[in-house]
Amino acid sequence: MQQHIFSFESSELQNSEPEASSHCSSVQERLVTYGSEALDTAEHLGLILGSQKQADALLKHFGSLTLLARASFEELLAFVSRSKALRLVSSLRMGAVALREERQSLTIDSPLAIADLCSEMRFLDRELLRIVLLNAKQHLIKVATVSQGSVNESLAHPREVFKPVITHSAYSFIMVHNHPSGDPSPSEADLRLTRRILEASRILQLQLMDHIIIGTPAPGRSCYFSFKEAGVIA
Repeated sequence: MQQHIFSFESSELQNSEPEASSHCSSVQERLVTYGSEALDTAEHLGLILGSQKQADALLKHFGSLTLLARASFEELLAFVSRSKALRLVSSLRMGAVALREERQSLTIDSPLAIADLCSEMRFLDRELLRIVLLNAKQHLIKVATVSQGSVNESLAHPREVFKPVITHSAYSFIMVHNHPSGDPSPSEADLRLTRRILEASRILQLQLMDHIIIGTPAPGRSCYFSFKEAGVIA
């Protein structure tokens, strides 16, 4: 494991960051000996990048790992090389995927459970609309992305929403999209879209359980908005 991590950047570290290389080796030894809990966030990031200096600079600039995870590929290029930016984006994404796979056996029976399942969406820098597909026992079948960019009535066409529901023979489904601003409060377009999909689902005899908007937790506000809790969806 130690050799594998070092081989990623061996020539770069030897030529330009000898002190960082020594530090990286020490961090690796603690990881191998004591496990991942022995390292803090900055040290884990330093191992991914092969440079503790760059890891510290990124965390200082963005303020936290949460905000760093929301950074675009272009924003990262101001601090690290293209290969490191790709590695970082991929690492953060794989972490989110692993978390979702771990949760697939959970029963999805509340808006909070959905917000927890899709919590990584708060890190995205653009709006995505996803469909969470459930079986009759309310276990997760699949999470499908049906729209990205700006979620509105034209982009989120009912046929794209219902396609994965029908394809996977889902018992019920939940719409989930994010607000990059962090505020999960619904817009008029969000409300119109919800009512439109709800009406169409009744005609097709498909069960829309909820529409969740993912935001960022802040003092005095929730990290999500549920149209079911608000009474729009019965």
